[in-house]
Amino acid sequence: MSFLIPNPRLILPARRLALPSSRSTSPRQLLHGADTASATLSSPPSNTVASGVPSSEILSIRDSLLSRRRTASDIAGEYLDRLHKVEPQIRSFLHVSESAMKEAEEVDRMVAAGRELPPLAGVLVGVKDNICTVDMPSTGGSKILKGYRPAFDATAVRRLREAGAIVVGKTNLDEFGMGSSTEGSGFQVTANPWDLSRVPGGSSGGSAAAVSARQCVVSLGSDTGGSVRQPASFCGVVGMKPTYGRVSRFGLMAYASSLDVIGCFGSSIADVAILLNVISGHDRLDSTSSKRDVPDFANELVSLNNLDSKPLKGLKVGLIRETIGEGVDAGVVSAVQAAASHLEHLGCVLNEISLPSFSLGLPAYYILASSEASSNLSRYDGLRYGNQVGNGELSSIYGHSRANGFGDEVKMRILMGTYALSAGYYDAYYKRAQQVRTLIQKCFRDAMNDNDILISPAAPSAAYKIGEKTNNPLAMYAGDIMTVNVNLAGLPALVVPCGFVDGGPAGLPVGLQIIAAAFCEDTLLRVGHIFEQTLQNCRFVPPLYGAN
Repeated sequence: MSFLIPNPRLILPARRLALPSSRSTSPRQLLHGADTASATLSSPPSNTVASGVPSSEILSIRDSLLSRRRTASDIAGEYLDRLHKVEPQIRSFLHVSESAMKEAEEVDRMVAAGRELPPLAGVLVGVKDNICTVDMPSTGGSKILKGYRPAFDATAVRRLREAGAIVVGKTNLDEFGMGSSTEGSGFQVTANPWDLSRVPGGSSGGSAAAVSARQCVVSLGSDTGGSVRQPASFCGVVGMKPTYGRVSRFGLMAYASSLDVIGCFGSSIADVAILLNVISGHDRLDSTSSKRDVPDFANELVSLNNLDSKPLKGLKVGLIRETIGEGVDAGVVSAVQAAASHLEHLGCVLNEISLPSFSLGLPAYYILASSEASSNLSRYDGLRYGNQVGNGELSSIYGHSRANGFGDEVKMRILMGTYALSAGYYDAYYKRAQQVRTLIQKCFRDAMNDNDILISPAAPSAAYKIGEKTNNPLAMYAGDIMTVNVNLAGLPALVVPCGFVDGGPAGLPVGLQIIAAAFCEDTLLRVGHIFEQTLQNCRFVPPLYGAN
């Protein structure tokens, strides 16, 4: 059974890996610009996820601890050494935990005592800095919250700790999640591990870059309009935006409350599935969290060896026509079309579909998100929250604290949102945007009636240069066109690396976005896992990691 992808732009950025002796395929030459790299795409792996697929860092760590081949202290020390070594170049973290090694030593004591290990024991997790942590600053990437330490953990963080995870630090982001490159951070700009002159995406760029550079095992981000999926594509990692309500938002700093979700990053589908299992489920502290049962996402992932030659036979896939047309880089289109062809090889029934309301999503999103932000960010006034600047009249304290604490992008979105909600303009902007949102939701429902999943690029381009779009906010906003509709519809979406385009020292990764019906994350992960395993010889490991 052959699982070759007909993509002339796909490269192998690391060493050539040998094919398994059984079910082998013929090698082929894969071109990348003027260079060539000899590579082969393999048949399915021999192990199931349950028995420990090597691509799962979480399962590998667990196996090492249970077999006592390695200690949690050794593993934590290795990650921390790498984190500190590359951090001056990448700048993924705003704060690094001072207690990570002590927590790793506690795991070692559990192992020595023969106690049962929780599922994430010894696993180092990065947490986006707009998600509250009781033992570390939580700034939201904003100077107005510089030094702020919450009195509680976000529910997602609490569940991580209960599962044995070690929170290694807080990752950089665009201020309060408002941006697509981390250039809007109040503190620093994160670099892409594939090319240090390029952005990692945003707003969860720090979380994506940290996983890509192997500074941590997995990480949490937040996704309001694509802030997990776009950086996952730019950094060559797996990114999951769950259904709205699947993961509690308690402890997530609100940007646009009807759109915000907490999502996951990992270097494999298995790791993302395990992480999502831990943080999902109803939370009485969040009235919008769903009471639906949470499937065991990881245990539903099955090796291709246990399936037939067409493991996705009959799965109906809709390629969204509006996402591969004008305004999308040719290399990105080529990579996504090759991925679509690969899904056909796996047995899927591929159809090109149209979402007539797709182009309306971007303006509707920015009106709705800005409107909600103008309300949510009113709490940062220098008195209830945030650093106080000035004294005297109350209005003066408010004005000086917000003027000095907020960055330009945040101020602009607050003004946009306030204008859209003001008397005389509410019906023309906010109300109409809500009507468009309803239209988008209907379009997706209709598309899902005829298809099991939808696919598209995660972004119209690969990672661009730092500073390239800072003076052109409309061009920056246009980069969200592939992702915002999914948030408006409240659906889950997964991004899995699917290929490369020219750029940087070893090419730039491209991500395939896979969309499913509400609360069908298990379908996304199953499809993504099969897709990923057939690409196991295409190592999405940046040159920076290989050099350290």
